Amino acid sequence: MAGLHDELVGETRAESVSEFTRRVKTVLESQVRPGWVRGEVSNLRAQASGHVYFSLKDAGAQVSAVMFRGDAARQEVKLRDGAQVVVYGEISVYEARGNYQLIVRVVLEDGVGRLQQEFEALKRRLADEGLFAAENKMPVPTMPRTIGFITSPTGAAVQDFLRILIRRDWRGRVVVLPVKVQGEGAAAEMSTMLAEAGRLGCFDLLVIGRGGGSLEDLWAFNEEVLVRAVAACAIPIISAVGHEIDFTLCDFAADARAETPSAAAELVSSGFVAAAERVERSAEDLMHHVAVALEAAGERLDHARSRLRLLAPSAQIERGHLRLDDLANRLTASLGRTVQARRQKFTEAAALLRQRSPEMRVQIESHRLLALWKRLQAASPASVLNRGFVIMRDEADRPVQRKSAVQPGGRLVAEFADGRLPVKATEPSAG
Repeated sequence: MAGLHDELVGETRAESVSEFTRRVKTVLESQVRPGWVRGEVSNLRAQASGHVYFSLKDAGAQVSAVMFRGDAARQEVKLRDGAQVVVYGEISVYEARGNYQLIVRVVLEDGVGRLQQEFEALKRRLADEGLFAAENKMPVPTMPRTIGFITSPTGAAVQDFLRILIRRDWRGRVVVLPVKVQGEGAAAEMSTMLAEAGRLGCFDLLVIGRGGGSLEDLWAFNEEVLVRAVAACAIPIISAVGHEIDFTLCDFAADARAETPSAAAELVSSGFVAAAERVERSAEDLMHHVAVALEAAGERLDHARSRLRLLAPSAQIERGHLRLDDLANRLTASLGRTVQARRQKFTEAAALLRQRSPEMRVQIESHRLLALWKRLQAASPASVLNRGFVIMRDEADRPVQRKSAVQPGGRLVAEFADGRLPVKATEPSAG
């Protein structure tokens, strides 16, 4: 037995439980495609987190199901134990317990489920016929002038559609073609109105639609008679049924689909808005170019006027007067400068003549002689004596300049300013 065990384990590596479960999860989630499942709700549990857990069962089996908070908040059907429902979801494996469960995205009551099956069956059959083929669709005109809106005249869809067109300043005509959009005979009535619109031949574009609602409310737009009428319409047609998440067979058969009537209005007017923006930009460019051209023309006109003024006889006469005045001013200034220069030279010559005349020289020499006489008088002996000095003279009447030239007992004469006085030299005392 030990040998057999080693042999088996050696040939194939044993997986862990986690690995095996993960492999099962990969196979199931990749191979089992999402789809619709019908059953009865049981074991319903709504958690505080908002997630909803329940089982979906029938007479022969049951499957665990979970609907997460975001999906649960969007549902219009209220789940309860024992309710017969049709759910749409995908398979998932909960690895911690090793069991699979259905992740529910949409919940419908069982009656709606039958409608959904009819919807899918008719959709496949019409698609196989090529009714929804892209090559059969006509382009939506970018600038329709007359639009026919096939809808209920009392519904909010008309008001939403017109409000968007008015807000976007769309220029055109909208004709509301009144029909029933819900209930018995609605599909036939809309088909007849489509044929009538084609017969009138005045429409560039048709829009067929209504506001949102349940699958039953929108079912008229899934009836074969209307879907075929939409596909066969010779006028480009936009289907604008319901809200963003709602699809009808008319959406596939029409030449274009809009999520809502408001979105259809935006689609219809988008070409006009783009054209209006182009026109506005072109107008701005034109005004700019016109302004530039006018400015350039104005500059040329001003230049021409200036040249005309320069070439006019009156302008030439004015320039002659100006030149004459200028020459007169220059002549006056030149004469004034000449006279001034001559006067300056005369003044300089007169000054030089005065400097060199005998009279001037006599005056100058007299002043110089007077200055010399004054200096001589200031240096004369009499002037010295008048300042309190005394001149000592010897017997020969010569001035005695040094003490050594005087002998004791010698006779001297002291000359004062007012006269002379004989003196006798003596030897100074020893004390």
